[in-house]
Amino acid sequence: MPIVTFRSPTVKDKRVYAVAGDTSTILAVARSNGVKIAYDCQEGECGSCLIQIEYVIGKPRMAIALTDREKTKLQDLGKITKEQITEAEINDIAPPFRLACQFIAREEEIIIHYVEEGAAA
Repeated sequence: MPIVTFRSPTVKDKRVYAVAGDTSTILAVARSNGVKIAYDCQEGECGSCLIQIEYVIGKPRMAIALTDREKTKLQDLGKITKEQITEAEINDIAPPFRLACQFIAREEEIIIHYVEEGAAA
């Protein structure tokens, strides 16, 4: 079961347990748990739901496939390199930045750093 801690500069950490095998995005998990991550299009095109992933030390790091839209937007934002994309695709090494509307957590323990709705990025 994925264990996700949501962390922002102004809101106390919120730890949630995502359902094992659930294919909901991190944005959907956040919203269903009252975490207000900023978002706009929900299609991976605007980049407003940019999150930074911190992997808990001693826990396995996993990467779910980056969508083509996510790769393009993260590159446009300067948040991922071609090398990091290759590492994710070939060696299953998760990149540090993702889009909450595209990222699906696997059996891992992660901390999501995010910007709240209405906050300046």
